[in-house]
Amino acid sequence: MPRLTTRRLRLLGARLGFQRDWYLVFVAAGIGLVMGGIATAFILPLRWIEEWAESADRQTLIWLVPIAPVLGVLLMSVFLRLVGRDMEVPGVSAVMYAIHRQRARIPLGVAARKWIASTLTIGSGGSAGAEGPIVTIGSAIGSSIASALRANPQYTATFLGCAAAAGIASVFNAPIAGIFFVLEILLRDFSLRTFTPIVIASVVSSAWTQALLGRMEPLFLVSPEFFRPDGYQTDQWLFSIVDIPNFVLLGLVCGIVSVVFIRGLIWSENAFDRLKAPSLIKPVIGAAMLGVLGLGYMLLFASTPHSIPPFYGNGYPVIRNLLQPMLYTAENNGNGMLLMLLVALFALKAIATWLTIGSGGSGGLFAPTLLMGAAVGGAFGQVVNMLELFPAANPAHYALVGMAAMIAATAHAPLTGILIVYEVTLQYEIILPLMLTAVISTFVGRLLYSESVYTFKLSQLGIRVGGMSDLTILRRLCVQDVPLAPAILVHTDESAHRLLELSEQHLVRDFVVVDDKQRYVGLVTGDDLSAALVYREAIPLLQVHELQRTDVPTVTIDETLDQVMDKFAQHDVQSLAVLDRAGTGIVRGLITRARLMDRYQAALSRD
Repeated sequence: MPRLTTRRLRLLGARLGFQRDWYLVFVAAGIGLVMGGIATAFILPLRWIEEWAESADRQTLIWLVPIAPVLGVLLMSVFLRLVGRDMEVPGVSAVMYAIHRQRARIPLGVAARKWIASTLTIGSGGSAGAEGPIVTIGSAIGSSIASALRANPQYTATFLGCAAAAGIASVFNAPIAGIFFVLEILLRDFSLRTFTPIVIASVVSSAWTQALLGRMEPLFLVSPEFFRPDGYQTDQWLFSIVDIPNFVLLGLVCGIVSVVFIRGLIWSENAFDRLKAPSLIKPVIGAAMLGVLGLGYMLLFASTPHSIPPFYGNGYPVIRNLLQPMLYTAENNGNGMLLMLLVALFALKAIATWLTIGSGGSGGLFAPTLLMGAAVGGAFGQVVNMLELFPAANPAHYALVGMAAMIAATAHAPLTGILIVYEVTLQYEIILPLMLTAVISTFVGRLLYSESVYTFKLSQLGIRVGGMSDLTILRRLCVQDVPLAPAILVHTDESAHRLLELSEQHLVRDFVVVDDKQRYVGLVTGDDLSAALVYREAIPLLQVHELQRTDVPTVTIDETLDQVMDKFAQHDVQSLAVLDRAGTGIVRGLITRARLMDRYQAALSRD
């Protein structure tokens, strides 16, 4: 009976694409349980610090605001100097680097270092989020589990993805977003073999976290009046065709703003890299500048009841305020003051993040991006309401959509942006503008700058991440997209000596053999000609038809490159003849392995 059960499980696994490694689904469930506990332990201290800071008196904060970031980052720098830094590139980019260059192998020690370093940075007020660190922590744990189980190397990345998705699911209470973050950004693989265990790990982790913490509300739970704000409309707001222009414009704005943010982050990192100071001190300098910014805010807004500067930490309380429809009433927007404050909030959060991450602080970019998106969306909503060019919704709706658009544009991941904002609010009514704006912002962001906030560092190291699948790129391109090499035509009755003359004259190796009507007959390859040269004295006696190969396939001008790649793989040749279309025999040129790969690499760079 046990053998029969095992056999049935293996057959089921084979149908799902796991072949004999059907145990992946059970390991994925185990990873989900482990990561649920770890993510809870990681996020709770940060929440306690946030709650304490929100309730602390102003006199205490006026001292802590400038000092805490410096103290936290100094402790982080000393800690990393003692135990060693993480990896060649920081954060999520480090995980992607490991996937593409280290076969998804990440030492377990990276998890501990990232945990401590991020807690010190974020907990002391650094402008960063918890999602980047939990992805790194989970990735290191997943990779280590794969090593401990001596799993097939091709599944190491899957284990890594399971743990990363489980971490995101627990931290954000967003299992779907965790799944698509890993599939869309890290692995770029939507195959069933990868998808199934990642889903299991994400769901188990989220359920386990809810069991540990009790019922978990959405991270940004909006009020029941969110779509019925008094003072704007009495009926529930529903997205319709008249709203499309506004949300298209919001997508354009968020796409442009995302590039500004990414470029600013690159400039900040380069500036701190060029700074002639010990690596231990650079993050401290950035934290000191953040502290000065925070102290200036506290002194400038001395009468504001808000406890800590809104650009400190992950900014979740500020986002919740920006999603309140009543914030945008006419009374609160006297003389456009609220609009200016929202623009200032975006600028300050961007600067604070550049100082924190650019100087070497440890943390993620999701939370700052969500806050910046809410600020941009809210400001945009204020503008369209004041101009009244098109029918406009409450600015709180634009703030919510702006969050998704900024995530999508900075990460070049529209699915992740859409799903994470939906899951942290659970507002399905906004899903249509979410999708539209996220796609528009991603398109604009990629058009203006080809690298995302996670890939620009990899690009500097010469790593091209590419699209969802290399095969997808090859299927999208066809032979006519590749610059063809000119075909040197010869006839069957010509001598082999003529081939040598043409080779020297045109510097080519392969020749296309045609008949009297210039239709394709065969191919003489450079290897065949080189073999004939062993008996050089026989060259004048040989004719082309004695050297030509008729077993080499041809390709047509409209064949996709994945088909061409298959033909190259089946035949040891460097060139294939390209025909105008099947059955005509008219030769258009030669497609070479080198030219195919050059075109593929060019497409990979743009994808």
